[in-house]
Amino acid sequence: MKLKGKDFLTLADYDKESINYLLDLASRLKQDNKIGNKHHILKNKTLAMYFEKPSLRTRMSFEVGIQQLGGNALVLRKEEINLGVRETIADTARVISRYVDGIMIRTFAHSDVEEFAKWADIPVINGLTDSLHPCQVLADLLTIKEKFGYFEDLKLAYLGDGNNMTHSLLIGCAIMGIDIAIGCPDEYEPDQKYIKKAEEIAAKSGSIIDITHDPLEAAEMADIVYTDVWASMGQEGEVEERRKIFKPYQINSEIIQNTNEDAIVLHCLPAHRGEEITEEVFEQYAPTIFEQAENRLHAQKAILASIM
Repeated sequence: MKLKGKDFLTLADYDKESINYLLDLASRLKQDNKIGNKHHILKNKTLAMYFEKPSLRTRMSFEVGIQQLGGNALVLRKEEINLGVRETIADTARVISRYVDGIMIRTFAHSDVEEFAKWADIPVINGLTDSLHPCQVLADLLTIKEKFGYFEDLKLAYLGDGNNMTHSLLIGCAIMGIDIAIGCPDEYEPDQKYIKKAEEIAAKSGSIIDITHDPLEAAEMADIVYTDVWASMGQEGEVEERRKIFKPYQINSEIIQNTNEDAIVLHCLPAHRGEEITEEVFEQYAPTIFEQAENRLHAQKAILASIM
């Protein structure tokens, strides 16, 4: 699979074959890591990581991942770069390209990552923007593959805000042939641009996409139930209002009773127990949720090993 030098900005830039390749590689790297087999395939390579939004899993998965592959990580803080403020994004991209072999960017505006990639001579990885979170969904797909062994004929129900996670799940599920139902309040639906893109992909893969305001309908006969926090970074002022609006979309025992018998629950973390998911349900499915969190490391290693 010839992915060297390719950016990882959205899963829409990758087809089913290339995503399966990344997932297979992630699985192999995970198993080798468990038994102590080391792969220093990125020896002497350096990954820069720019954080405009704080992170636990993104930083750890990329920093530990590049080190396990024999490379080095360099953290760039907002006050050091201030992307697009101290100098143009184009100039920053061309300078950083002279120093490192790849960069992961975690920021607000997706257009900033696209602009950076336009001017950079190194692979650019989207570590999260307000629009998309493809790295998380690659780890989610790895978790689903580990639990079920296949993607076709599965149904994923996402309950909550139509945010960056929703957008990437729509695209990822559509590519892999997973049916996806989004249960969200009116006026909190996913961006139509990403719904349309997912529908275009689904028309070829056979995936069914459903957007509903009824959480029980969304969860009906689901194999995977997924949620995220109701107020993301930058929405702190909306917390109380969102708690009221999203309360019917909480993953609780009633929702679980509406799913398939062997259904799993996923959460991209951090979790606000008692809000988007009850304490009881979270702990019931905690082993899978934390396996999902670990899979960020292995999915990120597969990305790094393939494109750097």
